Amino acid sequence: MRRTRFQHGCLQLAERKRGQRAWEYRWYEPLADGSRRRRSLVVGSLEQYPNEAAAKRAVASLLVNINAESPRFGLEPVSVRTLIEHYQEKELHEASGKTFATCETYKGYFRKWILLRWGDYRLKDVKSVAVEEWLRSLDLSNGSKAKIRNIMHAVFNHAVRWEWYDRNPITHVRQSAKRMQVPAVLTIDEIEELLLNLEEPTHTAVLIAALTGLRVSELLALKWEDIDFENFEIHVTRSISLQHVGECKTEASRKPIPLDSRLAEALWRWRTLSAYPQLPDWVFASPHTNGKQPYWPGTLNRWHLQPAVKAAGIKGNIGWHTFRRTYATLLKANGEDVKTVQELLRHANSVVTMNLYAQAVTDLKRKAQSRIVDMLLDNHDEKPSTPAIGTKRTYEKILQQRKLLK
Repeated sequence: MRRTRFQHGCLQLAERKRGQRAWEYRWYEPLADGSRRRRSLVVGSLEQYPNEAAAKRAVASLLVNINAESPRFGLEPVSVRTLIEHYQEKELHEASGKTFATCETYKGYFRKWILLRWGDYRLKDVKSVAVEEWLRSLDLSNGSKAKIRNIMHAVFNHAVRWEWYDRNPITHVRQSAKRMQVPAVLTIDEIEELLLNLEEPTHTAVLIAALTGLRVSELLALKWEDIDFENFEIHVTRSISLQHVGECKTEASRKPIPLDSRLAEALWRWRTLSAYPQLPDWVFASPHTNGKQPYWPGTLNRWHLQPAVKAAGIKGNIGWHTFRRTYATLLKANGEDVKTVQELLRHANSVVTMNLYAQAVTDLKRKAQSRIVDMLLDNHDEKPSTPAIGTKRTYEKILQQRKLLK
């Protein structure tokens, strides 16, 4: 039986038929019959990796995989950078069950914080107290620090699982996720004032977000085929992040949402105004991409929502998630049971609600949502010419602003 040898492989610059020279890595792959086959891999161009040290870092995780069965493997020190590269290769992709947004978030934390501080450390040199003190020194919110801590914990769990290390030093790292300030929640009057200062499509987007609790990634991923105007439901089937369309955050997120008839009327009115009203079209399609993609949330926030917040005189840090938080607060203030609130928000986990409350029926959820809509919208059946959006007071303000009310 052939003894498994530790390989360092061969890294060299190779001439390419097209373009500049590129780094090529060569090694031997052991086969089932005990023989070996020569393998090679183009790591990247000289522009991507300007020196051999940079190219070696790029193949570090591959080298670990090649020598995983070698007896000498346990004697070779593994760096945090190599561990993170291996973690990204094996775990950080949508096939592993993580959403695209989650993968991009992890990569951002790796790039901006973890690799800069700990990338060149060997696994055994990462100490719990040192990590805890480093987190305290960062000028970040407690939530961001806790996120970094949890990501590092997941990465070191990966090392334990692959038997690269026998313990997880992040387990003993203490980091609170407690908010330093109370997040902003809007009142009904503030929502009304905000809507007065918004134009389409942000007006309808904010209205739907505030009265359904949709996440912005779900809101902007809606297509007209997802809006069931006959049964008054919204089918949440996808989410979008960085213009990448993927699955919803959790299985619970894919549950249909009740659509109050007045919200349905508001959506229908926007559909008649939209340049992209066909069933396969995005509800909030961007004209800058000829309707091929929806608006970026940052674009709507920066150029439409924030100026309206300022014009309405609303204080605090207002963003898209504010409307989801406001919806939950208003539901609780109206005395809705916890299970109904959980299902309207489509939260995946809630120990209290799952243990103490039964499944809420659709009628209860629809009535709960309608009571919130009642607080903001009036039914103008007696005025067919009146727009379906806004209360009577809101409608009169709009007319005054447009100098139509004499």
